[in-house]
Amino acid sequence: MLTIPRMWREKPQRYMLKGGKCKDCGYTMYPARKICPKCNSENIEIIDLPREGAILTYTIIYSAPEGFGDFAPYGIAIVELTNGARLMLQIVDTDVENIQIGKKVSVVFRRLFVEGKAGIIIYGPKARVEE
Repeated sequence: MLTIPRMWREKPQRYMLKGGKCKDCGYTMYPARKICPKCNSENIEIIDLPREGAILTYTIIYSAPEGFGDFAPYGIAIVELTNGARLMLQIVDTDVENIQIGKKVSVVFRRLFVEGKAGIIIYGPKARVEE
């Protein structure tokens, strides 16, 4: 369940594509963390992540979980952005046959799901294959 405080905490990463960068070793992460997973430094700055990248690996979902059946089949990919940050994103706006390792993608913001009885729409990043 998504609570209002959690929604506000996740707003920078969900709606503005903010990540973290370690000032000591240069590691870039998404979402931002308090401690660098590479060097254990606490010297992290919040940065804007680029919206361009490439597919490192992917899988196609044919048997979707509850709530995602309308999307099947769809692709899920590990995308490496131009600054080295890696994100797991759903691939949108393309046929699954167009998804390939190395393909260039751009990050777009789309509806992820509708929360609760009030119908709160939660948005987040997804990837679109560049033709």
